[in-house]
Amino acid sequence: MIVIDGNSLKIDDVINVARNNEKVMISEKQKDIIIENRKKLEKLIENGATIYGVNTGFGDLVNMKISKEKIMELQKNLIRSHSSGVGEYFDKEIVRGAMLIRANTLAKGFSGVKYETIEKILEFLNKDITPAVPSKGSVGASGDLAPLAHTVLSMIGEGKIFYNGKLYYSIREINVEPLTLSEKEGVALINGTSFISSISSIVLYDSINLLKNAIVAFSLTLEALNATDEAYLEKILSLRPHIGQITIGKNVMKMIKGSEIIENARKIKVQDAYSLRCTPQVLGPVYETINFSKNIVEKEINSVTDNPIIIEKSYSGGNFHGEYIAFVMDFMGIALSEMANISERRIARMIDSKLSGLPPFLTKDPGINSGFMIPQYTAAALVSENKVLSHPSSVDSIPTSANQEDHVSMGMFSSLKALQILKNTRYVIAIELLTAAQALEFRKYEMSENNRIVYNFIRKYVKPLENDRPLNPDIEKLNDLIKNNEIIKELENHNVFLDFP
Repeated sequence: MIVIDGNSLKIDDVINVARNNEKVMISEKQKDIIIENRKKLEKLIENGATIYGVNTGFGDLVNMKISKEKIMELQKNLIRSHSSGVGEYFDKEIVRGAMLIRANTLAKGFSGVKYETIEKILEFLNKDITPAVPSKGSVGASGDLAPLAHTVLSMIGEGKIFYNGKLYYSIREINVEPLTLSEKEGVALINGTSFISSISSIVLYDSINLLKNAIVAFSLTLEALNATDEAYLEKILSLRPHIGQITIGKNVMKMIKGSEIIENARKIKVQDAYSLRCTPQVLGPVYETINFSKNIVEKEINSVTDNPIIIEKSYSGGNFHGEYIAFVMDFMGIALSEMANISERRIARMIDSKLSGLPPFLTKDPGINSGFMIPQYTAAALVSENKVLSHPSSVDSIPTSANQEDHVSMGMFSSLKALQILKNTRYVIAIELLTAAQALEFRKYEMSENNRIVYNFIRKYVKPLENDRPLNPDIEKLNDLIKNNEIIKELENHNVFLDFP
């Protein structure tokens, strides 16, 4: 059970709810705070205060006064009008993560919503009811308006939902009572960074697992390419005391410890190519970028990101602006692209007999067999796509709402780009694992004990290539093993733990 209080939500909690269907509840302490904050709002309304989105229009319509009789209608119309997204629906885990983050934001007690409204969000999560939310339409300020509006549209009984694997046109079809919106609740529910925060939480959680698999793939490649280990010694790396490169080096040395291949290479080689020798200096910054981004995102998912905010009175601010997420997701896209770039260079070295000393394209009978020629093409295509996607979207802005909202973050595209780059990079690491395992078929010395664990695990699912066969099923299988973190779990089952401080 995840207990939300507006202050202590972690990325791991988001994943447990979004992906693993963990149940959620509100802390008792926050319940009282939420109820008191609602009373403040009701008193302000009763005393005739002008409050944005309660008795005014929205965006450039801020100066339009709304009569008391039409306040409730205003909130419902807001949801209807803002439900204008397009495109494919978001994955279920993204929507669930966004709903959890929205509930946590509202639970801080500065949004003026009823306690029962937050409970309705949790009812959807705990009953595994997922709104059908189009994925395109947010510019990252005033937060994720269109995606959140579609979410709320489902909650008020007017939007589609997924339940038990089926698409329904309304929660009424599954006998769930719709939410009735009160003053300010429409704007409170859709004004914020919940969707981009959900996507970024998923990107960061999966990135640290992918980084571990990248280290494992690199360690196999070191042996496959008969490389030395001098460049990964702590006494070398610590002379440039970045925690990232030192951490990567330690984990690589753990993986290749006791390797006869490395020991033999040490006697005859002076140094290796940059794609081998400089991997700690590339993956180290990736690790530190993940840590930096995680710090930003965990602050964001525990922040008040709507507008207006109710304290002793109503304040209009800009906490909905998604620039923090936009920046770190652009940064993560660049970091993950570099993870893929250097991996593809190692794949290329392994299949090039002039560089590897191995048979061309890692096949015993080249010419009649093309071997691992085309997996490298696929890796090249993926890294090329990543390079295009790595252009930062946060430097763009298109004014909206008749120039009232004249600078936006484009945080949604930053987040979606980072997610796609993550998926592409996972495939590249899968191809490196596949290629390295094949290359090791030709080495006569014994690999390290820890690399042997990985090699044997791969061979449970993927046989050595004797003659040409379609390699797509092998790549997909390894991609799934990485995604589900099965390779790292196998190492941990053998008491081999990659250490990330």
